Amino acid sequence: MMGKNAFAPTPPMGWNSYDYYDTTVTEAEVKANADYMAAHLREYGWEYVVVDIQWYARRPDARRSEYQYLPFGELAMDGYGRLLPDPERFPSSADGAGFKPLADYIHSLGLKFGIHIMRGIPRAAAHRRLPVLGTAGTADGIADPASICRWNPDMYGVRDCAAGQAYYDSLLALYAAWGVDYIKCDDICNTDNWEPHSPRAYAGRHEIEMLHRAIRKCGRPIVLSLSPGPALIDKAWHYARYANLWRITDDMWDRWEDVKAMFARCELWAKHIAPGCFPDCDMLPLGRVGKGFGEERDTRLTREEQRTMMTLWCIFGSPLMLGAKLTELDDWTLSLLTDRRVLALLDPSRRREQLRRSGREAVWLSELPEDGSLCLALFNLSDEDGRLSLPLDEAGLTGYRAAAEELWTGENAALTGGVLEAEVPAHGCKLFQILS
Repeated sequence: MMGKNAFAPTPPMGWNSYDYYDTTVTEAEVKANADYMAAHLREYGWEYVVVDIQWYARRPDARRSEYQYLPFGELAMDGYGRLLPDPERFPSSADGAGFKPLADYIHSLGLKFGIHIMRGIPRAAAHRRLPVLGTAGTADGIADPASICRWNPDMYGVRDCAAGQAYYDSLLALYAAWGVDYIKCDDICNTDNWEPHSPRAYAGRHEIEMLHRAIRKCGRPIVLSLSPGPALIDKAWHYARYANLWRITDDMWDRWEDVKAMFARCELWAKHIAPGCFPDCDMLPLGRVGKGFGEERDTRLTREEQRTMMTLWCIFGSPLMLGAKLTELDDWTLSLLTDRRVLALLDPSRRREQLRRSGREAVWLSELPEDGSLCLALFNLSDEDGRLSLPLDEAGLTGYRAAAEELWTGENAALTGGVLEAEVPAHGCKLFQILS
């Protein structure tokens, strides 16, 4: 089983180019962000550097005012229909080197390298009837023209057949040769995320299995992340069997309503976390974002909302992917990403449970069974400051001292009469270590 392996025993943590650069990221920019991660974040567990969508597209922003993804633009591709990095943006990829030089650079920093891919085979490969490596077949024979992405024009789905599997095998062999450690595959977790419960929402099921088999065959441990969400709860067993991460939401942006909506999603998926198997809350839109979308800005989330997001992602046990321009992180945002005690909540061996949720508040518990280490998070989901409280016996908690420490601030709190109580600002949270 994919989930039960050593590829990702804890939720992956890293940086992804999408939120700041969108389709425009260059090799020099990837390296600059990787350098920052190695110097400032690696020691805290941040290790993946992921190049997101359309790294193979030539001048993808040529008509940016009209299209995010240029319809039928020129793509860099080899003779077997496998996409290659655009040599203008990634000059070290020239002459067939692919992403290997960039991956080698990332690895030299003690980090891991990842790429985004779209489900399927390039439409251009099918139209040109390119051969499928290792078979007598051609791309038009494995491409399914009825299986297309609604929002990106680059690919056809791959048919469930031996030659289709050979195509995926050839892709993963190429990625393994480059030194890829992480793949984010898009248009596959939910293939109709505009209508997420439609009959075609899991049309990519067989391609998830084909990717899984190709990873096992390639001989390199490669983490498989599925996107976009919302993931389908009735398919939880399938995600866990064939992948490591799966998105439980559509793209997460810097809007409070998106953060608030994650509490219901986390409630739904809380029992499906295990080593190597992680429901994914999507990227953290913190710091500087939006340049590739024509709206460069500091995150719109307030500091309280940012802390709520980080606390929920950690106490729930989500992977952490940062989309900011790392080289412009301010000290406060950096402190949010490097609190060791908060990051320790990601440990999948912890027992985690939502104790309460309403339109006004949510309460989460995280306990390390081996030593009884207990944390409680009080979230104020309302638009006004308020006082939140939790009787410990309501949570079935006994044997704890009448004291607690708030992990973000280091402040001490008393548990008068066995009740944890705190003033919590609007859209904010308090994260307590309960002392035993």
